[in-house]
Amino acid sequence: MRNVFLDHQSTTPVLPEVFDAMKPYFMEAFGNASSLHKHGLRVRDALAVARKQFAALINAESPEDIFFTSDGTESSNLAVKGVAYANQKKGNHIVLSETEHPSIIASVEFLEKQGFTSTKVKVDREGRIKPEDVRAALTDKTILICVHHVNHDIGTIQPVQAIGKIAAEKGIAFYVDAEASAGWLPIDVQSMGANLLSFSPHRFYGPKGVGVLYRNRKARIVSMMHGGVQEGGRRAGTENIPAIVGAGLAAQIAQEELSVRIAHTATLQNRLWNGLREKVEYIKLNGPEPGPERISTTLNLSTEFIEGEGQLLLCDMNGIAVASGSSCVSKSLKISHVLAAIGLDHALAQGNIIMSLGKDNTAEEVDYVVETFVKIADRLRGMSPMWDEFQRGVIDSVIKPTGRGKSFSDHAAHISGKAAH
Repeated sequence: MRNVFLDHQSTTPVLPEVFDAMKPYFMEAFGNASSLHKHGLRVRDALAVARKQFAALINAESPEDIFFTSDGTESSNLAVKGVAYANQKKGNHIVLSETEHPSIIASVEFLEKQGFTSTKVKVDREGRIKPEDVRAALTDKTILICVHHVNHDIGTIQPVQAIGKIAAEKGIAFYVDAEASAGWLPIDVQSMGANLLSFSPHRFYGPKGVGVLYRNRKARIVSMMHGGVQEGGRRAGTENIPAIVGAGLAAQIAQEELSVRIAHTATLQNRLWNGLREKVEYIKLNGPEPGPERISTTLNLSTEFIEGEGQLLLCDMNGIAVASGSSCVSKSLKISHVLAAIGLDHALAQGNIIMSLGKDNTAEEVDYVVETFVKIADRLRGMSPMWDEFQRGVIDSVIKPTGRGKSFSDHAAHISGKAAH
């Protein structure tokens, strides 16, 4: 059976050369960077090299603007809460989009319990944020704007440069979450106007256990962890030296291979989407079409009349690893807040999965996925009451309406209403 990994959005394998670079720092170069003896100096030098590698990846003004955390979630928490607390005498209002990563939304919700306020900017049907809507959301109390570079669910590339200009005009800190884009798109924090930017190297062939936060010197921030002076006093705790060393090398390799990776995944993305839409009926791509407004690695797909969890399980049984964009909660199906924000019909949100490509996927693997997914869709529809009702004209398709019946959502609401009476 084939083994096709199409979940690179969640993580990637560590490159062999990255693993080799990490090995000495487990046993031979085991020192603590805070120590003053030669063992500490050696690992402190390794930290300095990694900072330079990350600074080069994102065109930071200085390697000293790079800070290390445990992962992307911690970086997001530090960026959002750290800026908010540092600037609370100036104001208490935060602007973010309604499709931000849960770590950012949850951080803002936590701050709201401490007296802060927020405005969530809506997105269009493809998940795009309009810069003028961000401007309209600002008040004289706004201290932070949070926007993701690429959406983690549907792959939409956001107009961060335009939003960064608005933030600079108003003198407001601008934080960019680059979790879904670092290592896969060019990033220039200076042209973006980003005061803060975060990402996780494990998404571009580095190790888990390290997150990166860029902060330029214009952004005031306070630490969320205390008890140590590491990372310039902004993140207490002994640094994960092996992971940081490996991650730095992964960043350097990503920068060197970026154009090749983009071209390769873009070719496969087009091949995969074109194959699926030609051979699978009633399938929809969520987010922009492949091209300049979509990252080249990710396809968020809704296949009508079947559920995403079933698709994921049968894909896995056939050697294909994908992610499900929805999860079962009790007897109802809870959809991603991103899919809800773009107004996706529940009938389509139920059949949602995410396929994300990597640098080592091949055209042959993509063809196998297409051929296999056709069979999976047919099998699941053969067991689906929704498909049966569509065939009988009780419900209609959302993707290609025939006019023969109600939409699934309307039909479900009708059934629910009758049950209530």
